[in-house]
Amino acid sequence: MIMRWLVAMLLLVLAVPALASDFDHQHSAFAALLQQHVRQNSGATASTVNYAALKQDSAALKNYLAALSAVQRKEFDGWSPDQQLAFLINAYNAYTLALIVEHYPVSSIRKIGRLWENPWKLEFFRLLGKPMHLDRIEHEIIRQPGRFDEPRIHFAVNCASIGCPALAREAYRADALDSQLEKSTRLFLSDRSRNRYDTDRKVLEISSIFDWYGVDFERFGGVAAWLANYAEVLTDDPAGQRMIRSGIKIEFLDYDWGLNEHK
Repeated sequence: MIMRWLVAMLLLVLAVPALASDFDHQHSAFAALLQQHVRQNSGATASTVNYAALKQDSAALKNYLAALSAVQRKEFDGWSPDQQLAFLINAYNAYTLALIVEHYPVSSIRKIGRLWENPWKLEFFRLLGKPMHLDRIEHEIIRQPGRFDEPRIHFAVNCASIGCPALAREAYRADALDSQLEKSTRLFLSDRSRNRYDTDRKVLEISSIFDWYGVDFERFGGVAAWLANYAEVLTDDPAGQRMIRSGIKIEFLDYDWGLNEHK
């Protein structure tokens, strides 16, 4: 009897890693949805989403969300940092799409919820075994000081708005995360509608994202010092590049909260 119990316990222990390994770290289902419903402009610096078509394909989105929600905290804690971060970025983007689809048609994510409600604080899903809202993923987990300390996430998480960095047509993956984050960063910084050097005024006009999340760049010397590494992306003007590298006046552009909808 005791031997049978020990065998049963051993089989249970051995089964845990197998269950944990079932999660698809390639996020293939989400990648397929993004390929089908996200459109990019010619330079891939901006993207739009066909929310009407995605609403018709909501079953596929729900299946992916169910796979995310099935991951428990203990399993998540056993992953590598890159696996965790890729999971969180994809979860944020996927649940943002789900929020829009649930309320579509809507002109802006900021129109969702009642007047006193913040759409980013609506607990409409579960993740890592607990009720969750979008702000909790971004601000309490991803941006938790000392956890990832990765400012490039601001060019990967997508708020379903025109002012946002482009929603990539691929899922973020641990095995390519650094290159994917660098690609999304460079694409966003090269978008002259959201980041540009004014040659006449000698001013660098940049997205309000850098204003809102300036603290995330402090460990790199601040926003201006961090942007100096991307001077050649921000402008083709050699004189402007030198100014950006040596220190330049910065102004923040207005943010467009209109829905990033493909029409």
